[in-house]
Amino acid sequence: MKPQMINIQKRMKEYGVTGLSMAVIEGGRISSTECFGLLEAGTDKRVESDSIFSACSISKFLTSMLVMTLTEQGILDVDEDVNKMLTSWKVPLHGYNGNVTLRNLLSHQSGVVDPEGSFIELDPKFGTPTMVELLQGKTAYCKVPIELKYEPESDFHYSDAGFCIIELLIEDVTGKPFSEVMRERLFQPLHMKNSTFSPLFQNVSCGHANDGELVNDKYPIYPYPAASGLWTTPTDLSLVVVELVHALKGKSKLKISSSKAAEMIHPQGGKAWTGLGVFLDQNDKGIEISSLGWGVGFQCMMVAYPQLERGLVIMTNTDLGVHQLKGIIGDVYRAFIND
Repeated sequence: MKPQMINIQKRMKEYGVTGLSMAVIEGGRISSTECFGLLEAGTDKRVESDSIFSACSISKFLTSMLVMTLTEQGILDVDEDVNKMLTSWKVPLHGYNGNVTLRNLLSHQSGVVDPEGSFIELDPKFGTPTMVELLQGKTAYCKVPIELKYEPESDFHYSDAGFCIIELLIEDVTGKPFSEVMRERLFQPLHMKNSTFSPLFQNVSCGHANDGELVNDKYPIYPYPAASGLWTTPTDLSLVVVELVHALKGKSKLKISSSKAAEMIHPQGGKAWTGLGVFLDQNDKGIEISSLGWGVGFQCMMVAYPQLERGLVIMTNTDLGVHQLKGIIGDVYRAFIND
């Protein structure tokens, strides 16, 4: 996509977006990056290519890539009953007969439903919960225990809790914190130098509301790394997209086989729109995969056409209060797909 196809700075002013960063993938490589606006309103801190934004739920895409990496190494099995692998907590089944697996957790078809009002941003007065406490319903972030609400694979319910279960499982099986496993198995091999679950770096963007004001605490943190805790850049996220594209061709740095990569972008459980950690659409350009992030002060989107080796990652530090496709991200996305 040629950025001059739309006047991004003009659109930012119209929508009230403080800062924006994007990366374009063409031919299976990052072809360009563009940065606009400020990291923090009222300052001269400009957005640069290494400026870090909250990825919110795009974290789930990386978690899926990590699961597939661990599966290739024989550490995990996407079709194994997770209760056979979990040691610090078990999923309460409450009479349902189906097994909860990584496959149906990754595709939001596990039988787990997020309680209303759960999985909010970190509140200093509550502190950071342990994953076991959270799943047991013993924290302000999730006040009721997580348990099955329907037969696995019989329905779709988008679920942060499902990815919290994945996080705990990875920690139980590896004996290491999730963030450390992600760093060792994904960040380091892919040279993702600006990705973290603890935004204590310089050049980190503040979050903004749609009136341009800074959000409370400036840097809202979600204490659920696998579900929504990632802070990163469009360039680093693009490296993961490129890795998936290469994996499909049998050229993965993470040693993900082409068959495992193909599973990620294949419809799961009879639902045409969900793969493993990504959402799917079929159009005249082929299979489109996507992941959206939306949290306090931030909105972002990853979209790719793996078979065409094309992709786009766009991150903003402003919550416009409308779906991404109805704001500036949608404008950039449509310019990209129509290019």
